[in-house]
Parts: sequence; structure tokens; C-alpha cells
Amino acid sequence: MNKNTQTSVEADPSLPVIRMTRDFAATPERVLRAHTDPALFVRWVGPDATSSRIEHWDARTGGSWRYVSAHDGVEYGFHGCFHEVRPDRIVQTFTFEGDPDGVALETLWFEDLGDGRTRLRAQSLVDSFESRDAWLRSGMETGVDEGYAKLDRMLADGAV
Repeated sequence: MNKNTQTSVEADPSLPVIRMTRDFAATPERVLRAHTDPALFVRWVGPDATSSRIEHWDARTGGSWRYVSAHDGVEYGFHGCFHEVRPDRIVQTFTFEGDPDGVALETLWFEDLGDGRTRLRAQSLVDSFESRDAWLRSGMETGVDEGYAKLDRMLADGAV
């Protein structure tokens, strides 16, 4: 678990799974919208040192997505399919195109905590412990935490 940030990131010791939890000062509807509206998503996803663009985005059950992030002139592509999109949950695949065989199954839950607050819980199941540990070594925690900090600011500013 990363104790220096607001995002809890944990590796399951018995499964090739990464679990993340973060609370937001916004309703589940607003947090879900930030994950499904491409114009919002592209503004907060990833580390501060990257910029991203949406190539394709169809956030509905059965839809698909692709975005490209750039850092120091190098581009990194990501794509997946939305298996289920509903008010309390998103189930999707996630592939980093630099490792096209490494498809993760991700589930995001949007839990209403009351008083306009939401707990986002996310789980990524990958194909092996080696892949999971490579994700963790890649700087994923920094990207997740910096991205969600940007989302926190967007929610506070009323941009979502």
C-alpha cells in the first residue's frame, strides 16, 4: 500500500491482482461521468508529465476505447473494451500496446458514501504475478495518484 498518497494501491498476495481505493468529494454520478466522458477523461488520466488524446471512445456496454499518452515525445497507446457500463460499476479490458499480450480485466465500483462523497474501488486482474509486479514497478502508482489528484481538482472546480 502506498501510504504517502490518497490512493491505496495493494497487490493481492495470492492472485495476480492489483486493488486500488480512493475517496472523492463528489457524487458517484460525477465520478462515473469523469470515467466515461472522453473530454473529461483525457484531462485527468495519467501522470502530470504526460499528455493524452482520445483516438476512439464508446463508453457503453459493448463499446470500446483507445487513447494515446505522450511523454518527452514518445507515445504510448492503450486500448480496451467496455464489457459493462452501469451507474455503480464499469467492467472493461485494458491493454498497454507495448505489451499486447498483457490484457487486464478491470472492474471499477462507484460506492455512494453519502454527503456527496464517493469511494472508487478498482481491481485489475492480469495474467501472471510477473505481469502484475511489472505494472507496479512501471510507476503505475504515481500515474494513478497524479491522475486522481487532477480529477480531485476538476471535481472541486465544478469541471465535472
